[in-house]
Amino acid sequence: MLAPNYKAADFLKALQGLMPRGRVWPRDPDAVQTQVLSGLAPSYERATARANYLLVDAFPATTYELLPEWESTLGLPDPCAGVAPTIAQRQAQVLARFVGVGGPTIQSLTAFAANLGYTVTITQFVEARAGQMRAGDACNGTAWSYAWQVNAPLNTVTIATAGAMAAGDPLASWGNSVLECEMKAVMPAHTIPIFSYT
Repeated sequence: MLAPNYKAADFLKALQGLMPRGRVWPRDPDAVQTQVLSGLAPSYERATARANYLLVDAFPATTYELLPEWESTLGLPDPCAGVAPTIAQRQAQVLARFVGVGGPTIQSLTAFAANLGYTVTITQFVEARAGQMRAGDACNGTAWSYAWQVNAPLNTVTIATAGAMAAGDPLASWGNSVLECEMKAVMPAHTIPIFSYT
């Protein structure tokens, strides 16, 4: 639930409600005290709007003004994102790093990629063993036990949407460099990732 955005008229009414009663405290629209309070009320309206916006801006998925602060905290911007990533790509990278990886499981790595904005599947490989193989299975050696394959579309296209992009952002961007770089950063150290694009 969003906090209410009170208007200057609401603050004027509240300020007048705090004044004492009597003939020296008129509430007429043309009274000097009403005009003074009318001059103060817009600043309270602006302060309330900024405070309410801070509630939205404080979260990594919706941050805009605090985006550089989030990036600094999480070790971003990263060369993975390229020269000029869009605001949405930067927010996705912040969100993925903030939420992190729950562990080296297929579900957590798939969720990590989804937070980055990529739809992937992950294939695990196993060493070929007698009694467990079937006709047509790959004859993988021991090293294949440490390999896993990230399957993703050839190009993930990010299309500009109103309200989610900033001035100067491209209308569309594509590529998988962020996916590769971030997945390599979170993969278990003893494993070998293979990226397959179709």
